[in-house]
Amino acid sequence: MNRGGLRWVVIAMIALATVINYIDRNALAVMWPEVSKDIGADKADYALLVTVFMLAYAFGQALFGRIFDVVGTRMGFAIAIVIWSLSIGLHSVARSLGVFAVLRVTLGIGEAGNWPGAAKANALWFPARERAFAQGIFNAGASLGGIVSAPFVALLFAGFGWRGTFVVIAAFGLLWLLPWLWLYRSDPATHPWLSEAERAHILGTDQTAADAPVAPTAYAPGFREMLTHRESWAVIVSRFFLDPVWWLFVSWLPIYLAETFGFDVKQIGYFAWVPFVGAMLGSLSGGWLSGKLIERGWSALNARRVMITAGGVIMLPALLLTMGAADPLYAVLLIAVVLFGFQVAINNIQTLPADYFGGGTVGSLAGISGTAAVAGTLVTTWLVPELTKVSFAPIFAIAAGLVPVAVLSVWLLGGRSAPVQPHQR
Repeated sequence: MNRGGLRWVVIAMIALATVINYIDRNALAVMWPEVSKDIGADKADYALLVTVFMLAYAFGQALFGRIFDVVGTRMGFAIAIVIWSLSIGLHSVARSLGVFAVLRVTLGIGEAGNWPGAAKANALWFPARERAFAQGIFNAGASLGGIVSAPFVALLFAGFGWRGTFVVIAAFGLLWLLPWLWLYRSDPATHPWLSEAERAHILGTDQTAADAPVAPTAYAPGFREMLTHRESWAVIVSRFFLDPVWWLFVSWLPIYLAETFGFDVKQIGYFAWVPFVGAMLGSLSGGWLSGKLIERGWSALNARRVMITAGGVIMLPALLLTMGAADPLYAVLLIAVVLFGFQVAINNIQTLPADYFGGGTVGSLAGISGTAAVAGTLVTTWLVPELTKVSFAPIFAIAAGLVPVAVLSVWLLGGRSAPVQPHQR
């Protein structure tokens, strides 16, 4: 029976939004050598801008986790992308560090909505066997955004300057809204374009989808009760320790290349995309492999944990080797391995909320775990200016130490089965 493929179009649209998201957030880092000259700022000021962005991003994760549960996936994404597109466009008129700080706050709040929204859409549109691969497609959007952002922004900068570049990239987000609102008429239970075969496959009513998504009647505790389950803390704690590795390179890779190897904006554009190729491959392979394990009879939880562990095993030695990298090509190739392992792990961690719970709890847990991820990232952000006065080796060493802690938290707190059952009273 032909099930159709509307669910894959939906996740592809979300992945495209994520590409735009990463172009927008990375633009300031790529152009910082020139922006900093114009506004009279330094690396400590850049760390301040990263900090206010991340604080707003943390707040936005929790806020949008609730917004998506209330207004739904269609309007949740529309609200988020309007906020972040307008914010990045207004960067073009900023003339002081204070104005940039305000705009990084609104940008962070808007961009945060992309992640709980993706987790929500994933839980709604995909059965468990497909869910990690769908999450991988979404995460590949983040990686593809990292790949294209540096050369694309450098190209726009050459033609429009940094102010004009912010205007151009803002337009992409607003244009994305048109096909999104046309395509996403409703959730799968009532979407008018969904074939009955695909709807049955998604909702688990075809009597063949033993791996169907958690049904709306599955255990969906309120926020406070959700936090009484240690499985929730497996997601929260693992993201607190693991996400700083990703953000270290998203926020600081252009600065690392400029300070370590003396790169200008053009050279950053040549090199900074390379690590995100590894990230994209990790996004797709991590989800695909966990799906294959489930096909072979593994439980969803065990498949996720094995892939999270594999990602950590890949990341750790590459991070340690990066500490001594003296050649720019060798350095970015090592970082590509790090980000490959990171994405293998993280897209399985991000799938856990939908494995553990049903209903609105999925968005809420995705949101609060995203907030925890930002909290962990802020610690490394504050450390970077102090620890990188001579080289970036100390901060890479700290990142390496975070990896085993994140992996262990999934094993020690993640329970023995999914979905989670209510507490016995």
